[in-house]
Amino acid sequence: MTIFSRIALGAAAAVAIAGLSAAPAAADEEVLTAVHAFPKNLVYSQSFLEFVDKVNKEGEGVVKIEVRGGPEAIAMFEQPQAVQRGVVDMVYTPGSFYTSTIPEKDLLVASSINGPEARASGALEIYDQIHQKNMGVKYLGWMDSGIPFHIYTIDEPKVTAEGKPDFSGLKMRGNPIYNEWLKGYLEATVATIPSNEVYTALERGTVDATPWTSIGIMDWNWDKFLKYRIDPAFFSTDLGVIVNLEKWNSLSPQAQKILQDVAIAHEKSSFEALQEQQNSEYAEQEKRGIKSFKLSEEAAAAYVNAAKAAAMERMKTDMEAKGRAGDFDMLVEKFKAGGQS
Repeated sequence: MTIFSRIALGAAAAVAIAGLSAAPAAADEEVLTAVHAFPKNLVYSQSFLEFVDKVNKEGEGVVKIEVRGGPEAIAMFEQPQAVQRGVVDMVYTPGSFYTSTIPEKDLLVASSINGPEARASGALEIYDQIHQKNMGVKYLGWMDSGIPFHIYTIDEPKVTAEGKPDFSGLKMRGNPIYNEWLKGYLEATVATIPSNEVYTALERGTVDATPWTSIGIMDWNWDKFLKYRIDPAFFSTDLGVIVNLEKWNSLSPQAQKILQDVAIAHEKSSFEALQEQQNSEYAEQEKRGIKSFKLSEEAAAAYVNAAKAAAMERMKTDMEAKGRAGDFDMLVEKFKAGGQS
């Protein structure tokens, strides 16, 4: 189990989704309802909405995605359950939000390849089969891949004698993606807080630091508080689109092909677009007074490798608990996960 609470999706959630307005579709057009994990203004949500627009253009008269909203429609941590149960047909979400079901999501977190590379190698086909068999969802695409994480702090970081960040006395906002590493290797005091509540936590002094990706903290307005970015970066985004498998199987072959083809194209275009945006975001962070705090070369390597090792150890333990550890080595090799940086 993750540390997120497993709140059952009741009738109220279903009614709320069903009651949201939707534009009428053509008589023979197949329609999928969708939600996204983060607020609409966030860069990642904007990428998903771009994907939706592409599908609706390419699939006009055949297939259409109707977006019902973000976490205001269904709480972000409940969305994977919602698509699994058919409350909605499609969800754009980090794999880390359903790690208790698919521990293999850590392959993406610790991978040294990106979405297009994983697609070309056949790794994503295997990942899709894992989702279909163990969660009852179709893994449509690994989008917005290749964007790493940093730890951002309010005050200038301190380091230990070994050169690694010293978080003693600080309150760190955590997430299942990196909690083991934060609490283990970095010995941080961690409070798990949803990303849409971090602004208030920073404002009230509930936390002094938070990991987040290299892009997006200004979308949240966290730069009002966070003034240091620890370098190097670690991990990689694990954002993807999952579709209720029963719904997927009910679609016509033509509709399935449009959805899959557009998803594969968006894996590539979103990767390229966000790589470009990352450079501009670093520049903008500097303009807004966010300073890079660089670890020594030796400490940096240990820092990154410890993060990958923690992810792989967690994945192996969870796979063993589910009786799936026999595929561990093959999957690590396929995704080029873990290992030395």
